[in-house]
Amino acid sequence: MTDDILPAPGGKLIDGPITPIRIAVLTVSDTRDEDSDTSGGILADRIAAAGHACVGRAIVADDIEEIRAQVRGWIAGGDVDAIITTGGTGLTGRDVTPEALEPLFDKRIDGFSVIFHTVSYQTIGLSTLQSRATAGIIGGVFVFCLPGSNGAVRDGWDSVIRWQLDSRHRPCNMVELMPRLLEV
Repeated sequence: MTDDILPAPGGKLIDGPITPIRIAVLTVSDTRDEDSDTSGGILADRIAAAGHACVGRAIVADDIEEIRAQVRGWIAGGDVDAIITTGGTGLTGRDVTPEALEPLFDKRIDGFSVIFHTVSYQTIGLSTLQSRATAGIIGGVFVFCLPGSNGAVRDGWDSVIRWQLDSRHRPCNMVELMPRLLEV
C-alpha cells in the first residue's frame, strides 16, 4: 500500500496531519495462530502505515461468547476507538461473528455492508454474497466485521475503512463524530 492511493470515489483529502486513532484487530478463527494469522497481520500493517496505532491484537475461536468477551474487554478498557474483526462472517455453521456482535450494536452502520459488497463485487464478483460483513457502534467504539480472507481485508481497509477513519477525508469522516458518539 502506498500513500498515492486515492480516496474513495467522491472523497478527497485535505492538507494536514492525520488525527491518529487507536484500533484493535480481532481475528476470529478455529485454525489460525499468531504465525498463520495473515489477515490480522495485513490489518495491523495497514493501520500503522495509515498513521494510526494498533493497540491490540487477538485471536479467538468462532465462539459467540469468546468474541463478545474480547470486544467487551477492549471497549471497557477505554483504550480503543475502533475494532476491526476478520473472520467468522461467512455462511457456515461455525461463522458466528455477526451473531456475536450485532446484538451488542448501539447503532448499526448499515451503509458499511452495502459499500463493502460493492467494492468486493469488483474483486470477486458474485462470491461477495457469501459474506455477512457488518459494522456498528458499541459503547462509543466503531466495530467493523470483515471476512477472513486477505483479499477481503485489503478491500475493506483500502477502499472503505481507511478513508472513514482518516480525519482528513472530506466531505466527512467518522473521526469527527467520535466526540459525539455517546451523546444523549
